[in-house]
Amino acid sequence: MTHDEGSSTGHGLIEALHVPEPSGQHTDKLMLFGQFVGSWDIEWSGIDLDGKPAQAKGELHFGWILGGRAVQDTWIMPGRHESAAPGIRAFHGTTVRFYDPDLGAWRSTWIEPINARVRRFIGHSVDGEIVLLSDEEDPWLRWRFTEITRSSACWRGETSYDNGATWTLDEEMLLTRRPN
Repeated sequence: MTHDEGSSTGHGLIEALHVPEPSGQHTDKLMLFGQFVGSWDIEWSGIDLDGKPAQAKGELHFGWILGGRAVQDTWIMPGRHESAAPGIRAFHGTTVRFYDPDLGAWRSTWIEPINARVRRFIGHSVDGEIVLLSDEEDPWLRWRFTEITRSSACWRGETSYDNGATWTLDEEMLLTRRPN
């Protein structure tokens, strides 16, 4: 079956996975990440593979999935239309996020084939930020969405080698919403 044959039947992966809006009994909670649905440009800054400060441009896409009960995002660095900067660790991964009412928090799993990484996080809203913690393996990771507005946000990636006693900022991404 060709790609066109699968998508023309309405039973393909895209049609089965993606939906236009949230649904279910926790739609209000789903908006914590649902507020990001759409496409974004990324201005990344961090440390390159040689330990020097570096910058790059990428892209980010959020959408509703699984009957509107979860949010999926795809992060692409460098962006598909950007040149790869020397020394920058490229990544192209996806996160599936859903609200778990028993936890009163978000479950989030990051999958990144380029660097062979999978990390699970638990996320909460804390003082106007979204804080996600992965403490199942070393180093601990903390990902934070800060300075959130309708058209922009800042994402910060931090690590801890002492079980969360101290955190080091590894990378920062300034997000700007693309026009519809």
